[in-house]
Amino acid sequence: MSTLVSPTSGTVKVHDHDVRESPIEVRRLIGIISHETYLYQDLTARENLLFFGRMYGMNKDKLEARIHELTEEVGLQYRLDDRVGTFSRGMKQRLSIARAILHDPKILFLDEPYTGLDQHAAATFDTILKELDVSDKTQVMVSHDLERGIALADKVVILFGGRIVFETEKDAIKDIHEFRQTYEHYVHEV
Repeated sequence: MSTLVSPTSGTVKVHDHDVRESPIEVRRLIGIISHETYLYQDLTARENLLFFGRMYGMNKDKLEARIHELTEEVGLQYRLDDRVGTFSRGMKQRLSIARAILHDPKILFLDEPYTGLDQHAAATFDTILKELDVSDKTQVMVSHDLERGIALADKVVILFGGRIVFETEKDAIKDIHEFRQTYEHYVHEV
């Protein structure tokens, strides 16, 4: 769905754009937060955000204001002019959060976003996700951290072998231990 890998079969559409036929249009609509930060280590935090903002066609004045706003939100305003290669893992992940939401995407893909985060970065990430205006956004998270995933979800889906094997509304999950058993059942029984 993120256009980073081509589908081997089937069709994937994001807001009616086929990911194979219209990858540029899809990329304008999405933000990606992953265990891979997709940041340039030799550039400063500011240079990274300017690069990605220009790539998304953001207005220069709006981009500068957005960089200031987001780096304050993720607690990196004091490191804006430092090279990303000097950042800790948690700081890189916080900057990748700013990079992913810089252009105010309609869809946010979260691929194991908590991997390698320190407690401060994980708490910051939780706060940012909760503060996003979700009324016009879709968030899709892939996570093996069942508790954290369920806490942030509206709907929970279990994938196995590239297929949906189980789905339910979050409110239907009453007990995390029971859900773990459900997960184990579907992953081992399918």
